[in-house]
Amino acid sequence: MLSNPFLLPPLLLLASAIGLWQPQHLTPYQSYISGLLAAIMFAMGSSLRFADFSRALKRVRVLLLAMILQFGCMPLIAWQLAVYFELGLDFSTGLILVGCVAGGTASNLMCFLARGDVALSISLTAISTLLSVLLTPLLAANYLDQIIYVPALALATNILQIVIIPVFIGLLLNQLTGRFLEPFQRISAALSTVLIAIIVAIIVALNHDRLGQLSGLLLALVLCHNLLGLSLGFILGLLLTKDHRIARTLAFETGMQNSGLAVVLAVKFFGGMVAVPAVLFSIIHNLSGSLLASYWARRESTK
Repeated sequence: MLSNPFLLPPLLLLASAIGLWQPQHLTPYQSYISGLLAAIMFAMGSSLRFADFSRALKRVRVLLLAMILQFGCMPLIAWQLAVYFELGLDFSTGLILVGCVAGGTASNLMCFLARGDVALSISLTAISTLLSVLLTPLLAANYLDQIIYVPALALATNILQIVIIPVFIGLLLNQLTGRFLEPFQRISAALSTVLIAIIVAIIVALNHDRLGQLSGLLLALVLCHNLLGLSLGFILGLLLTKDHRIARTLAFETGMQNSGLAVVLAVKFFGGMVAVPAVLFSIIHNLSGSLLASYWARRESTK
């Protein structure tokens, strides 16, 4: 049952509700988030082979388009929304900061459930995260007129521990053992679904107080930012490649941001109120991504 991606949206809504209702029981588990993400990446890696990554990294046009969408379109969209709707200094800064960071690892799970190109998705997340060490400060300086410092060593360590090592171990096991991993592969989607719901519940609990500060306008603009990213990634990806699977992948890579990093940067350089858009984005992009993954999975299953 839980391997059915259609159950993910209601499961995430339930997880969000639990996080808001009983935050005190979930906040002690903050340190578990990295391990849970690593487990999800291992599950995805176990469904892949080295040839998948080799093929993904040879798609130079797709890689270039993804980076243009990530670091060109997403911060520009956020800035235009904030300025046009006069969002206010704190929330505008937070929304723009979300646009300036790299893609998030949640995009990899949504791509996995939507039957996109998972190897391409993981590759794009890793590349954009590494580039963000240079590009996020430059973009922030341009759009926010303030120099911020992205923790390069922490980011590199984070991507190594949470993405590269777990994926490589899963990949290696799949390459070496083949059919012996099939029982695990059959439950990997179910396992990933449960784990992302737990992560969302913890994130909501950790940010319970900040979420009480949001406004209807901020909610609408964060949702708009996310949906425009998803739409642009899919439409331009389809126009460039004529490949629906790659277009789905680019949709998630564009529309789903590393909101966790945006929260950290907001709190460090600007203050708690600036972190609210990033916290809200974290919840919204998981919900919208899961709905989209469910829709695309249903389309694929009826072919």
